[in-house]
Amino acid sequence: MINFNGNIQDTSNIAIENNRGFLFGDAIFETIKVNGAKILFLEEHYLRLMASMRICRMEIPMNFTMEFMEEEILKLIELQANKVSNRIRFAVFRNADGLYNPTSNDVQFVITCTGLTSEKYIVLPLNYEVELFKDFHVSKHLLSTLKTNNKMINVVASVFAKENGFENCLLINDDKNVVEAINGNIFMKMGNQLITPPISDACLNGIMRKQIIAIANKMENIEMIEKSISPFDLQKADELFISNVISGIQPITKYRKKEFTSELSKEITELLNNSIN
Repeated sequence: MINFNGNIQDTSNIAIENNRGFLFGDAIFETIKVNGAKILFLEEHYLRLMASMRICRMEIPMNFTMEFMEEEILKLIELQANKVSNRIRFAVFRNADGLYNPTSNDVQFVITCTGLTSEKYIVLPLNYEVELFKDFHVSKHLLSTLKTNNKMINVVASVFAKENGFENCLLINDDKNVVEAINGNIFMKMGNQLITPPISDACLNGIMRKQIIAIANKMENIEMIEKSISPFDLQKADELFISNVISGIQPITKYRKKEFTSELSKEITELLNNSIN
């Protein structure tokens, strides 16, 4: 079941050959975690969605409030067999004809839902090796910081990772600095400093990124810094981890010949779970 413009139905019946999200990537989306009937970080997701729609010059409907977004998500959640935790994809696309130039800026939305196994964020003891993806670069502009349907670099990097036996890849920008992983933001612990790339480097303006920065700023033993990370910095780090709202924190255990610890990842994950509860 999906929620298509407020209607619960089996499928959207959208003809993809006429859909701008399919034809031109003219769509944005939010990936949201819902525990029971509690939408995690609802306000942050709503504000990012509104900001993304404005940047993409989409028309925001008058009824598109945070309460409306919450109601439409919960309308779909109520029909799910899994009541523990769910992953929501709230997609908004421009509903218009035209080629590159749309005939209208009106929008429609589709909400889909996938069950998850745990409410809590858990740091799993997994071997998680990553590599740099250097075939293509993330361009340094505002659109790169949004969750849009234009994710070809992420897709090709995922194929590269699978073909070469890596769990993930780290993406670099035009300056050859590391900006993020395929599926989330990157954090690097070096001494007592926790470092993550600034938004100006073209990393995703991640919701979980904001939560981790807020938590780290309250920790007495950690100095939170936003600055560029070069590939050379990675091999000098004590710890590396990836963040997103579904997994929380995923520690990186190996990059090339360097192996990493995960003590800070576990500590922040515990503080994150406490803040949610």
